[in-house]
Amino acid sequence: MEQRTFVMIKPDAVARGLVGCIVKRFEDVGLAIERLEHGVVTAREAEENYKEHEGKPFYPGLMEYITSGPVVKMVLSGPEAVAVCRKLMGSTDPYEAAPGTIRGDFGLTVEANVVHGSDSPQSAEREIAIFFGD
Repeated sequence: MEQRTFVMIKPDAVARGLVGCIVKRFEDVGLAIERLEHGVVTAREAEENYKEHEGKPFYPGLMEYITSGPVVKMVLSGPEAVAVCRKLMGSTDPYEAAPGTIRGDFGLTVEANVVHGSDSPQSAEREIAIFFGD
């Protein structure tokens, strides 16, 4: 089934110059880039995107990190785009992510794990609306 999903290349990956190779991995598996924007995550966007984590011990650090520098926000589409992206990204914890996945190859820590991707079609639409206003 054709789907759209949201992917964000996080500040650590942008700072390390990994944008091109990460985007290429998504293109190499046949996903189409519908939208791509380089910019910063505003406090409002971060609060809306991570509202389910508010009050948790890691929340302040997460908010500080995700707004700390430029990111690349993308809308990707293709058959089963959400599942394809999740598999390509690998486990959230880079130490558990398989070699050959984006996080397995480039992730440093659970926080600095290079990339965020929607976990369901519903989350994808919500996140696309937050970051692109669609």
